[in-house]
Amino acid sequence: MASTSTILLFVLQISLFLSSSLAADPYAYYDFEVSYITASPLGVPQQVIAINGKFPGEPINVTTNNNVVVNVHNKLDESLLFTWAGIFQRRSHWEDGVSGTNCPIPPKWNWTYQFQVKDQIGSFFYYPSLNFQRAAGGFGAFIINPRSIIPIPFATPEADIIILIGDWYTRSHSDLRKSLNGGKSLGMPDGVLINGKGPYRYNDTLVPDGIDYETIHVHPGKTYRLRVHNVGISTSLNFRIQNHNLLLAETEGSYTVQQNYTSLDIHVGQSYSFLVTMDQNASTDYYIVASPRFVNQTTWQKVTGVAILQYSNSKGKASGPLPDPPQDEFDKTFSMNQARSIRWNVTASGARPNPQGSFRYGSINVTDLYVIENKPPVKIDGKKRATLNGISFVNPATPMRLADKHKIKGVYKLDFPHKPLTGPPRKETSVINGTFRGFIEIILQNNETKVQTYHLDGYNFFVVGMDYGEWSENSRGTYNKWDGVARTTAQVYPGAWTAILVSLDNVGFWNLRTENLDSWYLGQETYIRVINPETENIPELANKTELPIPDNVLYCGALSKLQKPQDVSPASNDSVQKILTLLMLCASILLFH
Repeated sequence: MASTSTILLFVLQISLFLSSSLAADPYAYYDFEVSYITASPLGVPQQVIAINGKFPGEPINVTTNNNVVVNVHNKLDESLLFTWAGIFQRRSHWEDGVSGTNCPIPPKWNWTYQFQVKDQIGSFFYYPSLNFQRAAGGFGAFIINPRSIIPIPFATPEADIIILIGDWYTRSHSDLRKSLNGGKSLGMPDGVLINGKGPYRYNDTLVPDGIDYETIHVHPGKTYRLRVHNVGISTSLNFRIQNHNLLLAETEGSYTVQQNYTSLDIHVGQSYSFLVTMDQNASTDYYIVASPRFVNQTTWQKVTGVAILQYSNSKGKASGPLPDPPQDEFDKTFSMNQARSIRWNVTASGARPNPQGSFRYGSINVTDLYVIENKPPVKIDGKKRATLNGISFVNPATPMRLADKHKIKGVYKLDFPHKPLTGPPRKETSVINGTFRGFIEIILQNNETKVQTYHLDGYNFFVVGMDYGEWSENSRGTYNKWDGVARTTAQVYPGAWTAILVSLDNVGFWNLRTENLDSWYLGQETYIRVINPETENIPELANKTELPIPDNVLYCGALSKLQKPQDVSPASNDSVQKILTLLMLCASILLFH
């Protein structure tokens, strides 16, 4: 039998080895049980998607360079994927959580995501990407804090406050999905939620009694960082706090030039950080409002989210009319000018000590140009579909990079057009052929009547221009080539264009999509394939620019035969972490006693 000293030495060796490996890049573990619960955010009982019994889901709160491990237990009755919108996942699109790159997690299975938030800071959120599930919930905030050695460009706030805003329907996500499949539009939402709750009863006629609303508690004189995310389906929202200024400080991973706004339009999928100082006299509570933009205010009057800001010394309840939204229902110039005013803080450090603006994107030669146009939905093969450049994307049964690795042909085509097609629209799995380390210019042209927002997985991009009308070569003369903000989601106004620049330095298949959930569901997306040709056929070199396929990868489609049955015997990552902690505790007890 081994001696106590031998066991102690063994335990110490394991503990020191594992703890030293964790110390370099710490791990953050999360366990997500995803299930249906019944909730009544607008006073009507309905089925929502909860995480660990909570709606919205718990925030993921980590620090730059942390390794994030999320063990997902799918308790739904349909397949599931989570996408971590705005998280770069350098070299690891295997964890991206969209249909083109990952096989879905089947019902009653659990699957573990593992990725590193490498060289990144900022405010983001996660959500389910399949089957219109985001309309039922499953979303939550994702915060990446800077390392302690990297300064932030403002005084440390009193606290972070997460605010999730979004339009909401009382119909289930499966019913909404059926409506779209049947060629119908979603129609006007039933309300706007703030942190999963309905509106404060600011108006007895518009808001029924008994609805639970969000109250945010603050202390007078203190400054808070409000991280606000539009997690909704398709409605742009104006965010404002009665009698308080919003000092914009960050958006989707980039510190901004700090400017005060009385309100800001936050479009679907976008995230912002505001510094808000509690400088009022607290004679009453104050309204926090998220109201729809670019709609008939009379018709949409009840579709307004209202929460309460309550000082610790408040003397009474909020009352009276809500603070006014921008008065420009039929003139969107105000909103566009507001968007143009958001600039990159080129002197602030991001995730690294060097200034954010040291990238100098304006002096880099563009290697490729895509003019990508969306139009109102059309019928293709008798079904309502949405398109980009005349192509409605069809997600393949076999994820595309997985097909590449296993030499399966015919899964997709590298023929996404550089400009809109002139022929009839069609359904295809058509992908942009990106050039590794190329610098691509993408013009997003919106020929619909509502705002669209576009998101690119795996990257942030530089928003360099936007204007009304059709983009032309002469439009480049209006570009901001110095401090255009770097972000992950940009709006495109109706009848207008937005220009973005992207440095294709991240290998993988990366989803370019509208965040408007109805248009995305109907095919308004594509992918950018970025492959390092130097390592593509040299396995020993490939890991330099792309992580290998993870051991727990799921297989589907043409590769279904490779999928093993669900193995529930190994301890979860959380359990492993607890065992490690126990081992180290035992070792220290033995060492000092």
